[in-house]
Amino acid sequence: MTAPGHVAVIDIGKTNAKLALVELDGLREIAVVTRPNKVLPGPPWPHFDLDGHWAFILSGLKDMHRDHGIDAISVTTHGASAVLLDANGDLAAPMLDYEHDGPDRVAAAYDAVRPDFAETGSPRLPMGLNIGAQLHWQLTEDAGLRDRIAHVLTYPQYWGFRLTGELACDVTSLGCHTDLWNPHEGRLSSLADRLGLAGTFAPARRPGEILGRLRPEIAAEIGLPPDTEVAVGIHDSNASLLPHLLRQSPPFSVVSTGTWVIVMAVGGARVTLDPARDTLINVNALGDPVPSARFMGGREYELIRSGGPAPSGESLEAALAGGAMLLPSVVPGSGPFPGRTSRWIGGEPDGALRDAALAFYLALMTATCLELTGHGGDILVEGPFARSAGYLDMLSVAAGAPVRASASQTGTSQGASLLMSPDAARGTESARHPLSLPRDLLRSYADKWQQAVL
Repeated sequence: MTAPGHVAVIDIGKTNAKLALVELDGLREIAVVTRPNKVLPGPPWPHFDLDGHWAFILSGLKDMHRDHGIDAISVTTHGASAVLLDANGDLAAPMLDYEHDGPDRVAAAYDAVRPDFAETGSPRLPMGLNIGAQLHWQLTEDAGLRDRIAHVLTYPQYWGFRLTGELACDVTSLGCHTDLWNPHEGRLSSLADRLGLAGTFAPARRPGEILGRLRPEIAAEIGLPPDTEVAVGIHDSNASLLPHLLRQSPPFSVVSTGTWVIVMAVGGARVTLDPARDTLINVNALGDPVPSARFMGGREYELIRSGGPAPSGESLEAALAGGAMLLPSVVPGSGPFPGRTSRWIGGEPDGALRDAALAFYLALMTATCLELTGHGGDILVEGPFARSAGYLDMLSVAAGAPVRASASQTGTSQGASLLMSPDAARGTESARHPLSLPRDLLRSYADKWQQAVL
């Protein structure tokens, strides 16, 4: 096939569903539409609005092809999600929202069957953040579910199935704290057998393989040629990592920011990962293990921010001098300080000073994650936090490394588009972020925060 010029990327994040059209020459997003990733109430449990997303995807693909032309389609989604299909290819059950606490109600029973961290590189997480815990609870909750399940798909491949009719999982989604993947041996973990589901998992494939071509009825509905190819698809944080894997020499780390802040260290120091601090092994698009850590930074930002404009340089410097600090964790239960409840020291500010202190907090949490994963080399920041000068300044000083900020609207879409044309990753990396705040004040603030969280 001729290398595509425009790749439509279905990009489902935890907060928003997106459809982005990426022009591979320059990796520019020339069109983006979004909708909220709404969670619907039960019965039988809180679940995602897959039918609403499907209508949004088809409408967006039709409009983008009409206005710009689409040559290929790729898919990226948040992790911690699987779709259960019956023998007809319909949902065997609604797709559980991973923030539902149902799995916690049978935690002891699940802990008795889940594999050790040494096998999976997957930490024990609350709610449904381990797909294995979701499946275990769903099978407990719905006595007839196991008999209805014909296929288990990881989430990106559900959209690929809707488009092409082909069944698959991908290694990055299976390798994303699921408890279901052995990253050392590149196969399903022992948990799949223990749940009685090993034979239902669709084949595990690399994200950059071609899943298939559009179903004829889908092609006719949206106006695309029926030979339009669809990639297998990829977990969103690994989509952010992919452009750097293709053009950057290790060591380096990628910080993917959104609802979750995911830190992935490539070629860094050897460290012993601590599953109690939400470190894990991710599996990248090439199938290789990547030491990683994470916290729910985007959710914390939404909970704490004042709602005003971004803090100015003067406000950032005043916050450094004033010394008000936010300590972890705003969202407890995950991240590097899972058992702690957030508090302010030095007084709780408001307005611009509050937002400045929040930016510093998020950067210091990120720096902690980098340390836990053995980070080395430059730090490459993707997503909305890449536009926060206070965050970038504090991150560079606290982590002791140069920071590069991506100008992309959504690094996940850019990375996912490369599944269709890896050569498009050529070109220079983004420029290093220059400090705008006094280094000595940043260093002093970071030292005090790091002492406070010991």
